[in-house]
Amino acid sequence: MQMLVGFIFVAALVWYVIEHRQRSTRAMPGGIDKTVSIPHSQIWELYHNDFSLCSKKIRVCLAELDIGYKSHHIDLIETGSYQNLSRAFLKVNPGATVPVLIHQGHPIYESHEQLKYSASHAANPYLLIPKDPEKKSIMEYWVHKTSLVGDDPIAAMNDTAGNAIPGLTLPIFSAMMTYIPYYRIAEGLLFHRLKKRALFFMVIKLFGIKRLTKMKPLLKVIEQSVKAMHRHLQELERVLANSDGKWIVGDQFTLADVGMMVIFDRLLEVDWIDEFITTETPNLRNYWNDLQDRDSYAAAIDQFSHPTVVRGKAIIVDLKQGDEDFRKALHSNPIEVDV
Repeated sequence: MQMLVGFIFVAALVWYVIEHRQRSTRAMPGGIDKTVSIPHSQIWELYHNDFSLCSKKIRVCLAELDIGYKSHHIDLIETGSYQNLSRAFLKVNPGATVPVLIHQGHPIYESHEQLKYSASHAANPYLLIPKDPEKKSIMEYWVHKTSLVGDDPIAAMNDTAGNAIPGLTLPIFSAMMTYIPYYRIAEGLLFHRLKKRALFFMVIKLFGIKRLTKMKPLLKVIEQSVKAMHRHLQELERVLANSDGKWIVGDQFTLADVGMMVIFDRLLEVDWIDEFITTETPNLRNYWNDLQDRDSYAAAIDQFSHPTVVRGKAIIVDLKQGDEDFRKALHSNPIEVDV
């Protein structure tokens, strides 16, 4: 029996060493890599995830630019599995992240680089980028404000609205883990380069959504994220109030609005939108209505609703309606909006 156990242990260790070598990951620099050629059948192809914030952003951009592409959906653990850690996908992106935009077989990494690259290759390169230097500078500021920056975005939630989003997503992450098996999550502990992230998903899976209110460190992150998002959107409210059009830089819809469309949609998706858009923020409300009226919103966001996300939101909504302690834990500290 001991020999059998020893054999199994050695076999498992050998398997892990071989598999780890085949599935090693590393951070990838942003931009196009012309030294790599990915098998492709169309000029433009996109490896993305329905729920991924950055994936939404590039889909909206491509829709606005009227750039057709071949779609490759890649599961993340949030939507079912670590497909982004598969051998096949790591050949596309050794960084194990989505989205990856492919142009004529060459990968472009990092969503902000993909936005600029696709815009510059559109029939009208100024469609989403202002010609006026001052307006372009404003656009670039807000493109940054909607970006996820760094491996630990929560640490920089006060810097960008994009970095404030993950903390607000914690409740639905916890709800979505209800549907993800433990062995799927364990794969991230074995192969993901960011072990802390994989461990986080395992912890919230173990605790469950109903015990989220007992996890004070996570509640603190959520509270800080709410305050940070209020500050970012207060700033946007002021910008919109002074704009000479209905978009951030005026009459032209730009990459800045692409980024904000995705931020607002995520707030809707995780049942936070009413926290930030109220009667005291009329410009934000009008802006959000105008964003939802864009054809790109229907084509790049509505059509990519993921069932695990829908089920996760339903759990959150039901708990807020039926469990007063849960609702108060998330919304116990109302913040006045100073605009």
